[in-house]
Amino acid sequence: MKGKQVVLGHIGKTKVAALLVDGIVQDVLVEDLNRLPLGSLLRAVVDRPVKGIGGVILRLPNGTGFLKKAKGLAPGQTLTVQTSGFAEEGKADPVTQRILFKSRYAIVTPDQPGLNISRQISSDDLRDALTLLAKSAMSGSDMGLIIRSAAAAADLEEIGEDIQTMRATAEAIAAETGPDPEVLLEGDDPHVQAWREWSDVTNVLTADDDLEGSGALDQIEAAQEAWVPLGSGGM
Repeated sequence: MKGKQVVLGHIGKTKVAALLVDGIVQDVLVEDLNRLPLGSLLRAVVDRPVKGIGGVILRLPNGTGFLKKAKGLAPGQTLTVQTSGFAEEGKADPVTQRILFKSRYAIVTPDQPGLNISRQISSDDLRDALTLLAKSAMSGSDMGLIIRSAAAAADLEEIGEDIQTMRATAEAIAAETGPDPEVLLEGDDPHVQAWREWSDVTNVLTADDDLEGSGALDQIEAAQEAWVPLGSGGM
């Protein structure tokens, strides 16, 4: 198969999304059923500072988190954070206060005001139309907005709906209050992430046997082996 192809499927109960280019797996997204997805929004409670590095340990609904550059935070204080990575077992997962509400065409940035359009969108007419759309959709809000490159191939009405959905979600999360750690919004699963991040791919396979039939499953399994053969014959 020449060109780009996205395969959405399952390995057991686990959701998997694979991006293939000319039949070769370039990227894989795999669900972890024992963890919250990356990008999940959580209410956290400050537990204690970490001396010497300017961070704090947080109590999260799913364990503990670590927040860098956390000056001025006091134990017991609540704040909204977003998961940004996975730590080794027994260590605190990294989180951030720089929250992003991502969708296919738009990213709402609550703490970073301003309206921005992807530089990959080069048409002046389209940039003007998107600027007007962004101003209208974000009118009355102090939050920022980034219009993504995928918007270049989308209908303006669809982009507007995407922005409104992300804005409404961001405003709803901002209004959440409470004293205890809580999951405010789970991050996207691999299938939604693929729709969001690989928007330029139109060839999408979703049948039950497509992971195997496309060759993606064999390549994913081979990549987990201790030895991986190289094209030149080396390992």
